[in-house]
Amino acid sequence: MVKSTIIVRASDALPLAATVDDEQTEQALQEHKQQAKLIFRRITPNAEPRCSIESGQYTLHYLIVDNVVFLVIAEKSYPRKLAFSYLDELSKEFATSYGAKVDSVRKPYAFVGFDTFMAKTARLYQDTRTASAANSSNLDKLNDELQDVTRIMTKNMEELLWRGDSLDRMSHLSTSLRSESEKYRRAARNVNVQAMIRQYAPLAAVLFIILLLVWWRLF
Repeated sequence: MVKSTIIVRASDALPLAATVDDEQTEQALQEHKQQAKLIFRRITPNAEPRCSIESGQYTLHYLIVDNVVFLVIAEKSYPRKLAFSYLDELSKEFATSYGAKVDSVRKPYAFVGFDTFMAKTARLYQDTRTASAANSSNLDKLNDELQDVTRIMTKNMEELLWRGDSLDRMSHLSTSLRSESEKYRRAARNVNVQAMIRQYAPLAAVLFIILLLVWWRLF
């Protein structure tokens, strides 16, 4: 279930709009909203444009489009595909309504009126079955863009808080490259071992037979 949404300017983390949450939701998500502020501070021009960050029973999904970060806090069980479909809808409507004004605003929550559209759209996405049926064409388009939802970078909040992990694309790429490089090294070692076995196995067999014959003659 979609719980809360925050929109900020990517370049300086200036809040542009947010959903109006009830007191119960506000209290339940207090820690996660603080974590969202941390995420906004970690975003750089090289940051991944789509990312899911797991934190306890919730996941924070964000989408960066044209210097604007759209972040939703959703239950961990909520499908990532739907979360990004929701953010995609917000980004398109926001660009149409306020896109030209984003870089010039100075005060926080300058586009607070966008809450009406966010609330209406969030209601459509509360029930995953209804959302999937109602937005099937949008999901099909999103699938074409994402190709594979597993390609969206996934992080753990602990990695960001305690390990100083990065949201940058190059960081993600270097991690993938290190993983692929390690796989290549292991495969190369296996090939080398197999080549040595094929090369020296006949010689070892001959030496073993010679030693066996010498041992038999002597003893």
